[in-house]
Amino acid sequence: MYNVHYLNKISPKGTDLWTEDYAAVEKIEQADAVLVRSASMHDMVLPEKLLAVARAGAGVNNIPLTSCADQGIVVFNTPGANANGVMELALCGMFLGCRDIVGGINWVQNIKGSCDVSKLVEKGKSQFAGHEIAHKSLGIIGLGAIGGPLANAARRLGMEVYGCDPYISIDAAWHLDRHIIRVKTREEIYEKCDIISVHVPLLDSTRSMINAEAISKMKDGVTVLNFARDLLVDDDAMEEALRSGKVHRYITDFPNNKTANMPGCIAIPHLGASTEESEDNCAKMAVRQVMNYLENGNIVNSVNFPNCDMGICTAAGRIAILHKNIPNSLGQFTSAIAFDNINIAGLQNASRGEFAYTMLDIDQPASAEVVEHLKQINGVLRVRVIK
Repeated sequence: MYNVHYLNKISPKGTDLWTEDYAAVEKIEQADAVLVRSASMHDMVLPEKLLAVARAGAGVNNIPLTSCADQGIVVFNTPGANANGVMELALCGMFLGCRDIVGGINWVQNIKGSCDVSKLVEKGKSQFAGHEIAHKSLGIIGLGAIGGPLANAARRLGMEVYGCDPYISIDAAWHLDRHIIRVKTREEIYEKCDIISVHVPLLDSTRSMINAEAISKMKDGVTVLNFARDLLVDDDAMEEALRSGKVHRYITDFPNNKTANMPGCIAIPHLGASTEESEDNCAKMAVRQVMNYLENGNIVNSVNFPNCDMGICTAAGRIAILHKNIPNSLGQFTSAIAFDNINIAGLQNASRGEFAYTMLDIDQPASAEVVEHLKQINGVLRVRVIK
């Protein structure tokens, strides 16, 4: 029996997938797994028995990844599960940036008590005139689960689309419209495009990537969309660019004290993944990944340990070892198994930065002595007997 604790409300479409071997618990101290959406875990003391944390969404900045890894806790996310919801809102943001729809709606609300609204509308509507997106150039930085479909949708709307993604996967590349123009650097996007949309993860290398220097290379009157992470954009630089007219509109899904009060900024209250479909998809994906890990030891879509998948164990036993990425660790593991005269039927080992994961299928159940021997090897964080 496994215990699961929810830090946020999780869609029943996901939680209904638990089998009779899983039970929801009120206290995190009792949990083998935690499911979370937006709740911050940085100040939490995580129990020693906790095996997995699953974020029902893509971003994991609310989870202490390294400290979880040090405790042998695998953290999962659900990349792509909410991609369509975010893509559709980014497409909406592009229209909002090109046509002053928000300003027009607010103006109508201000005049709705007048005696002749229709006349006022005909006289005043010209102040909200915008421009069409057909034949405009859209630059997309990051052509993954969101940026790729957005590029294809923009092509179908008659836009000239430029894309930059040095790390694009083969699968993502196969699904791109053949007319999308691939460029090698972000600077080419800045120089060529009327509208720029950012779809990259928040890393040290991407933090404040849209800064004063980047903006200076953009076309005058450019529209910038940020439906990825707030810290990708330098708010101070963006405020100055909007004030000067260098940037026509900034549309972000991440309001804060500055962007919410920034003239020329349309701040949407983080609605990208807030659709019923996205929440359902994320919950189902998170639950399935946790079940696969707890029951089979397989890691799929982890953000702090390497992916490793050996399917359902058909051997007599399976051992999973979470450990530091130290030379000769694998040799020590196999030696410990061999010392007990146990044959290894299958093996997978993978590393991710300073952490690694090893799965061993064996032809007889591991003894308590072998498990204890493995736990004592330098760098081992956790040993799990899966079967």
